[in-house]
Amino acid sequence: MNNNLIPAIIVDDEQKSLDTLKNLIGKYCEDIQVIGTAKNVKEAISTIQNTDPKLVFLDISLPDGDGFEVLEKTKTKKYEVIFTTAYNQYAVKAFEMSALHYLLKPIDDNDLISAVERYKKLREQGEITNTERIDIFKEIIKKRPERIILPTMEGFSVINIDEIIRCEADNNYTLFHLTNNRKILVSKTLSNFEKMLSDLNFCRVHSKHLVNLNFVKQYVKGRGGYLMLTDGTHINVSEAKKSEFIKKLKNVARAL
Repeated sequence: MNNNLIPAIIVDDEQKSLDTLKNLIGKYCEDIQVIGTAKNVKEAISTIQNTDPKLVFLDISLPDGDGFEVLEKTKTKKYEVIFTTAYNQYAVKAFEMSALHYLLKPIDDNDLISAVERYKKLREQGEITNTERIDIFKEIIKKRPERIILPTMEGFSVINIDEIIRCEADNNYTLFHLTNNRKILVSKTLSNFEKMLSDLNFCRVHSKHLVNLNFVKQYVKGRGGYLMLTDGTHINVSEAKKSEFIKKLKNVARAL
């Protein structure tokens, strides 16, 4: 094996999907070398133990278990994972919140290239750590999302969701305002976090503001009105978002 290449294996129980991904990697990812494949949990564990890959393309659903069992039984090995999965909106949200790499089937070549580039960037930064991100993913899948991982310039920050007061749009970035006067700037748009958090007592009240309704102290009427948050911040509510905000607020606070 060429030592300059990144050794990878593919785990997928569908031969067609496995072959397609292998061909795409060969065509578009010249620095990735597929050194093995597996179709189930047992084969995957054996292949990882015997080949020591640095990257695993892992299908979550396997005939004799799931991808998490593979990870648990090979956790002494140091490798990064790019999950492959059929489209599921809730699963995609969980991937995004846990900052895990994923590819949706049928796999698009541009998505593959982007996922591999993200992996290589993290590898160069020395930020390859699966355990906490996977724990958060499973936490979200079980519909008990308590934490979110935010990718930052320095790596990742693990944040309790109940620490987020509000998120503020800053062009193509989002500024997270947290308890204890902390702030984190994330290189994703506010719309991304609106999708992730909207069912968790968060509401987009303005084009620039996504607010955790648990921190709303007072609402002052007006054309759209404005909010007073528990940290003393005043946030304008756009007229277009007013009715949605009031409806959501009534779901988290009792009203006459």
